[in-house]
Amino acid sequence: MMIDTEKQDKDYIRILSIFHYIICGFSVCGILFLILHYMIFQTIFTNDEMFSEDPANRPPEDFLAIFVWFYLLMGLFILIFAVMNFLSARFMTQRKNRLFSLITAGINCIQFPFGTTLGVFTIIVLLRDSVVQKYKEHAR
Repeated sequence: MMIDTEKQDKDYIRILSIFHYIICGFSVCGILFLILHYMIFQTIFTNDEMFSEDPANRPPEDFLAIFVWFYLLMGLFILIFAVMNFLSARFMTQRKNRLFSLITAGINCIQFPFGTTLGVFTIIVLLRDSVVQKYKEHAR
């Protein structure tokens, strides 16, 4: 029994593309969670009633400013990951920019557990000789 590698590669890339869109959606949910977390954080630490008994326990303003920058930086990273996954999914369906998809897959590997799984499988599929050949054919 011979396996049709062309059909198999096409199916693998289609599935990987779908999962890149899903990871992009998870990233958007992560940004929404980050905004919610910041709002709760801000509400608690700026609430005067919270520190009415002992104002000395109030965190310093610099502490709050550092966390604002932390939230902005994390939001930026998550947004970049979302855009990269979205573009990678688009590129995979168009069979172009294979290197970009490989870089995105490598970055996804730090997003445990879903990103790691997706990243590893994406790398495995995109390094197959038949897939490399398909990308080269599409580039012409």
